[in-house]
Amino acid sequence: MLMNVCGRVMVATLLAWVLAACSGDSPQSNSTTTAAPQQTYEWKLVTSWPKNFPGLGRAPETFAKYVERMSGGRLTIKVYGAGELVPGFEVFDAVSSGTVQMGHSGAYYWKGKAPAAQIFGAIPFGMNVQEFNGWLHYGGGLALWREVYEPFGVIPFAGGNTGVQMAGWFKKEINSIEDMQGLKMRIPGLGGEVFKKVGGVPVALTGGELFTSLQSGAIDATEWVGPYNDLAFGLYKAADYYYYSGWHEPGATLEFTVNKAAYEALPEDLQAIIEVAARAANQDMLDEYTARNYEAMQALVEKHGVQLRALPEDVMDALREATEQVMAEQVAADPVFAKVYASYKAFQDGIWKFHALSEQEYYKNRQQYQEP
Repeated sequence: MLMNVCGRVMVATLLAWVLAACSGDSPQSNSTTTAAPQQTYEWKLVTSWPKNFPGLGRAPETFAKYVERMSGGRLTIKVYGAGELVPGFEVFDAVSSGTVQMGHSGAYYWKGKAPAAQIFGAIPFGMNVQEFNGWLHYGGGLALWREVYEPFGVIPFAGGNTGVQMAGWFKKEINSIEDMQGLKMRIPGLGGEVFKKVGGVPVALTGGELFTSLQSGAIDATEWVGPYNDLAFGLYKAADYYYYSGWHEPGATLEFTVNKAAYEALPEDLQAIIEVAARAANQDMLDEYTARNYEAMQALVEKHGVQLRALPEDVMDALREATEQVMAEQVAADPVFAKVYASYKAFQDGIWKFHALSEQEYYKNRQQYQEP
């Protein structure tokens, strides 16, 4: 009898365990914890370029993909090309006002808001991309950049670099500095100020306006980026002469701008993801231009018969002299510009001395092995 009772007790106990397991209430656990769903964020990013345009337009798309993948979909960013939400020259204002959370553009477009912003785009005869990135991330440049943008509630990140650009497309040959007099050319930032100093007429245009303006004669010349982008825009159809070297933008840096309030509302891990994704996109753009420019140059010259020319020495001399004058004027006119440029120039003077022994010496010695 005792054995039957014990057996019935054991069966009842086992049944209780099974029922508890099925209900999720284990005798070994008094409570159940379920991970709370993490908040998701949907951002908008506006650009100064046509959507998905090679190089410039692809960088923000690449950035958005990096962010979505690294965040596991917690932060998604929709990219809008120039004119889709705001005009290309209104990117900064849209980010500053909080109309959108992010932008991708060029810092020199905002010289009317903050003259020192131009330094973070490009300085004529200044540092190349390798040198500029060194100053930006290890020489205090990024901190100064953020100081310049802080009054606008905007946080900048480096957002790509084109490397040394071409001097541009001209409808007529340039044989001397006299040929620059009265020439209407699309050229932004400090390069535009230098061009004006030597007698040219700088014109501000977004990328989408270049071809029609050059073709119609509204402008006589334009710089844009380099062979990769210039081929895509078909600029060879509107001008016969393609000039080098790119004195005005030796390492044109693009920028990601982030609305400060939106950024600070993110958890720290998503803030870090934005920072890392921007650094990756910054390098990725340079890699793309390095790979594509040579192929595009071959197509321009061999397929489309573009006349490739070097700017005459007297033109380069005049541009160098004008650059010194423009930089001195900018320093005298704005204390913030003076502060940023002092840091830039100090880093430049040091790195140029080292690169004279390393990069330049290597290029010189390598040249003997290259075909003419």
